[in-house]
Amino acid sequence: MTVRTKILLPLRGRAVARSFSVSRPRWEAAPLPPRKPVGAFRGGLFGFLTGAVVAGASVYYYVLGDYRISNEMLNDDITALQHATIKLQSYITELESRVDQLKKK
Repeated sequence: MTVRTKILLPLRGRAVARSFSVSRPRWEAAPLPPRKPVGAFRGGLFGFLTGAVVAGASVYYYVLGDYRISNEMLNDDITALQHATIKLQSYITELESRVDQLKKK
C-alpha cells in the first residue's frame, strides 16, 4: 500500500505539483525478533553466583580491614613492650651499679 501526497511548491509565480510517496513498510516498525527466555535454572544459578561473589568480596574486605587494625594494635603493643623492657634493663643496670658501690665501701 502506497500513500501519495502532492506538495505544491511555488516556482516564480506559479505553483508546481510534485508528488511524494512513501511505502508502507517504512512507516511501520519492523517486529522485534523473539527473545529466548532465560531458564529458571540458568537465571537462578547466575543470581546465586553473583550474590556469592559480592558477599565473598565484601567479607574479604571486612576481614582485611579487621586484620589491618589488629596488626596495627599488635605492633603498638610490641613497641610499648620494647620500651618497657629497655626502661627495666636500664633500671636493673642502675641498681646493680649501686649494689656494687655499696659492696666496695
